[in-house]
Parts: sequence; C-alpha cells; structure tokens
Amino acid sequence: MTLHSRAGGRDGRGYDAAMRAPETLPRSLGGRARAAGKSAGLGALSAGEALVQAVGGAVDHAIDRMLLGEERVTSAAQGKTLLAGDSDAEAIAGDIQRVVVVAVPVVRRLAWGARRTRVPWLMVASSAISVGIAVSAGVRELRVVASLVAHRLEQATGERSDPALVKKLAIDLYLHPKGTLRLDDDRLRLVRLTRKWVSSGVFGRKTSKRAEQALDAAERLDGAALSARWAELHRKPAGTS
Repeated sequence: MTLHSRAGGRDGRGYDAAMRAPETLPRSLGGRARAAGKSAGLGALSAGEALVQAVGGAVDHAIDRMLLGEERVTSAAQGKTLLAGDSDAEAIAGDIQRVVVVAVPVVRRLAWGARRTRVPWLMVASSAISVGIAVSAGVRELRVVASLVAHRLEQATGERSDPALVKKLAIDLYLHPKGTLRLDDDRLRLVRLTRKWVSSGVFGRKTSKRAEQALDAAERLDGAALSARWAELHRKPAGTS
C-alpha cells in the first residue's frame, strides 16, 4: 500500500513522487524495500526505496543495540531528559552517512518539483546533509521511545520483549501518539517515518514535540495485554514446525 501524505504547498507532488515506496515491512526493517522491489519485478531500487531501506537499517541497528543492553528508559520524564541531553550519534554514524548519500537524488527531485528549474549542487548537498541530521535526531528519539516500550513490556511479562513488537509499537506511537494501537495490523510504517524525517530535514520541521507525546503514550501502555495479544496473533497453528 502506498501512503499519500504530502509535504504541503507546491512541494507536495515532488515530495510524494520522490518518496513513493512499499510500506509493508514485517520483522527486520533493513532490506524490506529491496524485497518489495524484487516482488514487483524491479531490477533496481528507486531513489525513494533506497532511502527507505537506509532509514530502516539505521532504525534496526539503533533499536537492536538498545535491546541487547540492560539499561532501559523507565518513565516518560526520564526519556524527555535524555532527549534534551547530549546525543550519542557516533553509534549510528555509518548508517547516517548512507542516508545522506541515498538522500541526494530524493532531495534533487524534491527541489526540482518545487522550483521547476535546475538547483545548484551545493544546495542539494546541503539539504541532503540536513536530511541526515534529521534522521539521526529522529532515530535517537525513536530509540528512546522504544526503550520505554521495552521496559513496559518486560516489566509486565518478566521476559525479554520481542524486538518486532517493540519496533512496531515504537514506530506506531512515534507516528501517531494519540492513535489506537492495532496489533492485527502487522505493518511497520517505515515509508511514512522516512517521509516525516525527510520533510523535517528539507523544510526545517521539528519532531521533538511528537517524540515527547510518544513517550507519554508509551508510559501508559498495558504491557501484559499487548504481549498476550501479540503472542496470540503470532502463535503457530498446531501441527506446524
């Protein structure tokens, strides 16, 4: 399914075309855009798909690294304090560099759609770097939200949380802090997440307020009910290996 959210104004059509990519992304985020492209018979990734894949890899690495550790964010207040502090972007520096590289053709297409003329290379490169910075900040926000989600699930069950469930809940809360969580909808909305961070970088939009709302929502999660429902939905039928 393709989402149709737009950057707004005269940039809308260029933005929608630049970021059109598959949305259904189950367990591991990295490589889903490539798989979707192959299933559609495409020999190579489009610029938008490559960017979605790069963002997915950065999100995967950041959250998986957090889950391997023992430390967790235990409250929304703690999460907000962490986000207000210094960043440790070095841990995902390689992922962000890849995002900057693959963002260049997307930014060029966005700029062309907005101006209908050739855009200086320096402006394109500067905007691509801004996208990389926005993705770095967004991944950090999402990792903090995911840490609080993992804490809520683990406190309720006494077990390590399923990475796939943590990623789904964190992304859904980050995109729609006031929305209703639906675990039977197994999509990870990575395309919409990428669009949000691209628009944040290109158009100077902030995501910090939404991250704080996501932390508030994560603090209210019913970890026991969510874990039970997730296990029910993913239980293998009897007789299957």
